Amino acid sequence: MKLYVLRHAIADVRDPIKYPDDSLRPLTKEGKDKFRRICAGIRRLRLTFDLVVSSPYTRARQTAEIFCEELKLGKNQLVFSDHLTPFGDPQALFEEISAQHPNVANLVCVGHEPYLSELIGSLLCGNAAVSITLKKGGLCCLTLNQLDFAGYATLEWLLTPAQMIAMS
Repeated sequence: MKLYVLRHAIADVRDPIKYPDDSLRPLTKEGKDKFRRICAGIRRLRLTFDLVVSSPYTRARQTAEIFCEELKLGKNQLVFSDHLTPFGDPQALFEEISAQHPNVANLVCVGHEPYLSELIGSLLCGNAAVSITLKKGGLCCLTLNQLDFAGYATLEWLLTPAQMIAMS
């Protein structure tokens, strides 16, 4: 299966006064506009996506919604999981997806750093401490034999937002 790991787009800055609950921090207008250009580059890759699972945090949810809109995915292809929040459990995430969507072949997970880089590192070599830079709006493609956190993945590619915008 293909696992696409997508970091949320540019969000408003952390501000405990403005956003005492960090999960409510939204994307900026610039972040939304830039991510739409990123999606234009993703469209040029002619990829298919069966399911998008997103963190329910506002900035990730907005990113996932733009992704689905720009790539013409149906509303039934977007679901949310607390296991993709910054303090989520990747093993529980995979178990949840496997139980609810057993036949998914092309999965997109939308979330946050450092969780996503740690997930990628763990899947590639069993070590969450592997140094990976996944920029806001960046996309990584992994191949897995099955959706199993214990299994090793193959890195197919990792694209920066600038690379995807250049492809559009």
